Amino acid sequence: MSEPRPCILIPTYDNPRTIRDVVVSVRALCPDVVVVDDGSGPENRAEVERLGEEGLALVTFRERNGGKGAAVKTGFAFAHEHGFTHAVQVDADGQHALDDIRKFLELVRAQPDAVILGQPIFDETAPTHRMILRQVTIFWTRREVGDDRVGDPFCGFRAYPIAAALATRTIGDRMDFDPEIVVRLAWMGVPIVHVPTPVRYIAGGVSHWRAFEDNWLIFKMHTRLMFRRVMHLLFRRPLLLGP
Repeated sequence: MSEPRPCILIPTYDNPRTIRDVVVSVRALCPDVVVVDDGSGPENRAEVERLGEEGLALVTFRERNGGKGAAVKTGFAFAHEHGFTHAVQVDADGQHALDDIRKFLELVRAQPDAVILGQPIFDETAPTHRMILRQVTIFWTRREVGDDRVGDPFCGFRAYPIAAALATRTIGDRMDFDPEIVVRLAWMGVPIVHVPTPVRYIAGGVSHWRAFEDNWLIFKMHTRLMFRRVMHLLFRRPLLLGP
């Protein structure tokens, strides 16, 4: 692979109070920033438009809200069109330790064929129900992959080789996206590297978690991936055959 050209990829949906601060902070570490507005309301859309006009980020807009996964997939295609080879995915709400972008960028340059996953270090702000769901997903992810290569499949702080990410044909568009694409990358044989990083849940922050809908999507995602795994083990059916 030629010299990596990474960008910071920030999907945003109605984060008008934090998106500018996140963009400014990450630009101090990487000058190339891509922001995907996922069908936000007027306030967030106007803020993202200003970021583009001021040259602080390359910006693109989805007409309707499709979910975090849909926004990230739009960002992959948009970044690829602009010549970037890697995307460091960062949430727009400020919950990630942005200084750790340095670690991600160092690993991108050292291991450009790998996906770099944030291994979250939580504090007391982490909601109990989210921690339980995380453990359930870790359990099933390890069975879908066939080993324990994936430490935490939910952390949205990660770095992708864009070509490999686009090739996964990941189905999930919402909170099911993060674990599904990691499983598919593992099936493709993409090396997986972990970076310990603090994660905090901000009091009064904007959460787009939908208790019933997202849990149902995650259940369907695990069912679909486990079915593929079982068919592979029983009949040697290719794991990545079709979407």
